[in-house]
Amino acid sequence: MPTTKTWAVHLLTASGAGFAMLAALAVLRGAWVEVFIWLGAALFVDAVDGPLARGFRVGERVPWFDGAILDMVIDYTTYVFIPALILARSDLMPPSLAAPAGILVAVIGALYFADTRMKTREYGFRGFPAVWNMVVFVLMVFAPSPIFSVVVIVALAALTFSPVEFVHPVRVKRLRPLTLLVTLAWSVFSLLAVFAQLRPNPLVLAGLGLTTIYLTFIGAVLQATRFRLPQKT
Repeated sequence: MPTTKTWAVHLLTASGAGFAMLAALAVLRGAWVEVFIWLGAALFVDAVDGPLARGFRVGERVPWFDGAILDMVIDYTTYVFIPALILARSDLMPPSLAAPAGILVAVIGALYFADTRMKTREYGFRGFPAVWNMVVFVLMVFAPSPIFSVVVIVALAALTFSPVEFVHPVRVKRLRPLTLLVTLAWSVFSLLAVFAQLRPNPLVLAGLGLTTIYLTFIGAVLQATRFRLPQKT
């Protein structure tokens, strides 16, 4: 039987749609700090609603309500569509490139969310896992040249359906303590960057850059060094 706690978890998940709406309105005003505050709130909800759903067994209590679909719809909005809108409306690149980059992210992200092979047995992601919210945030903080931003967007879009693996920062098994620590550090540096109006001091920039590099490449490193058992003859 459904309980108040069951529906509270679903409502928590659905609140991500509200944060997405607030982020979209902030994008239209060019209030970039506010945009990332709302996207950060949505990211926090996404991090906690899964464990809560499993803990309260919401799937068993309301079998006719698919929380996974609800979660995926909101994830696409906050991880892909809003970041695509940021690309199209911000000054990361000239208008002639901004709209195409946003469209590329929106389309590639939609295709990725329909790929049933995205998860690996090692609790990673096969291909770039469409975390465009984090990508666009880092680009906004570092404010690189437009060409560099375009190269990053195109490269990650190309890696979306590649066999290269990316780490799940929470569920990974190998190097899990280190990866969790780096993920926490990335979150702290990101908060400091937001508090600094997306223009943090060099120390925060260095910390955000190093943790981003780790989280970007550690999945491929683990994939390349994975111990393979000999096949039986």
